[in-house]
Amino acid sequence: MSITIEQRRQHRLMTIEKSLAKRHRQEKRFRRTGLAAVVTGMTLVAILFVSILIRGVPAFWQATIFVDVYFDPDVIQLEEKPQKVSGESQSAFEERYAAWQSQAGLVNWQALIDSALEDAIGDEVESRQLRDLRALVSSSERFALRNRFVEDPSLLGQTVELKMLASANVDVWIKGNIDRNLDDSRQQLSAQTRAWADQLYDDGIIKNAFSTALFLNTDSRSSPASAGLAGAFMGSLFMMMVVIMLSVPLGVASAIYLEEFAPKNRLTDLIEININNLAAVPSIVFGLLGASIFIGYLGLPLSAPLVGGLVLTLMTLPTIIIATRASLRSIPPSIRQAALGIGASRVQTVFHHVLPLALPGILTGSILGVAQALGETAPLLLIGMNAFVANVPGTPLEQSTALPVQIYLWQGNELRNFFEARTSAAIIVLLGLMLSLNALAIWLRKKFETRW
Repeated sequence: MSITIEQRRQHRLMTIEKSLAKRHRQEKRFRRTGLAAVVTGMTLVAILFVSILIRGVPAFWQATIFVDVYFDPDVIQLEEKPQKVSGESQSAFEERYAAWQSQAGLVNWQALIDSALEDAIGDEVESRQLRDLRALVSSSERFALRNRFVEDPSLLGQTVELKMLASANVDVWIKGNIDRNLDDSRQQLSAQTRAWADQLYDDGIIKNAFSTALFLNTDSRSSPASAGLAGAFMGSLFMMMVVIMLSVPLGVASAIYLEEFAPKNRLTDLIEININNLAAVPSIVFGLLGASIFIGYLGLPLSAPLVGGLVLTLMTLPTIIIATRASLRSIPPSIRQAALGIGASRVQTVFHHVLPLALPGILTGSILGVAQALGETAPLLLIGMNAFVANVPGTPLEQSTALPVQIYLWQGNELRNFFEARTSAAIIVLLGLMLSLNALAIWLRKKFETRW
């Protein structure tokens, strides 16, 4: 039986409808899969950020003791603070002042703190309990008390209310970061110290106050409660200054030459391939390169931000070059042809017409490259920036550490109950800086964006 033309047409229509329905189902399935991937990724990122915030935000508030300290003249037996007299040389005055500071360092400042705590507790403390009493306060507070008096000797004989950091173990105990039901042998504080801490907390003498020490102090091993990020922050700042001053000009200039002026031959092809390969090299390889060349061969100082900045510059250069070349390629050829057509030179065409239009992409790529360098840890470990440094660096040639390395060091600290939250707080600070750089990149891109 022959098939009519109408039947054939109906068959083709049914086949087309089935094919369309299949393609529509595939499209919907692809959209659902893409949406699920986006939602899953955003959910995981949200879980990561929420977990860091939950752990780190409480570390911005630290157990602080508010007590009245009496600057007892019987304890502080010092001469008057030296003043420069007429006719005295600067070196002679500095020598007298240094001797007076040395005498101030010999004063028993801890006795003043002990007396203040004893008054706050409201009970006489026996000599055998002094160790338990001193466990309430960070060991760095006696030095802070000395420095306060050196700055203002008029405090002698006065009673002043001061804020003192509680010890790290007291902070852990007050915040409940350790099980209170553990046996005494497994507790970090003695039973007497724990009882005093609870008493002072109930009386409002110990409070959770915002921790300025986290931002103003350097790292400390003898006094964990006073450990801060000031040294690491300055180290990262000096490194980023080196990276910005070296990688951005070199990377942008290299990209402009390779994209606009370099002849297309085997040499430039080889250079382009190597640049792309360098962008994929693990960061630890750049650390090995920096350790062997900058420290081993050139003899630059170990753990210096200058060396860290040079290593991160090498690591960031490929990213900036690739981003800059991509921005230059995105400019339509008609812009170049129009500029050349009205008599502009090759250099004028690039710098007066192409480069301003490519500026948003160049800025975005450069800032993202710097932000990536800010979070690098592995290459800095190999050039010694994981060493303990107790001072804030004054120049890029002084020893220092960096924010990501400080996070790495705190994470491995044996006082985990205290430094686990401290580590998350440092991560929040680092993420805040990186998000700020990313936001700056977006703002600059929007500000300088030109549509044609």
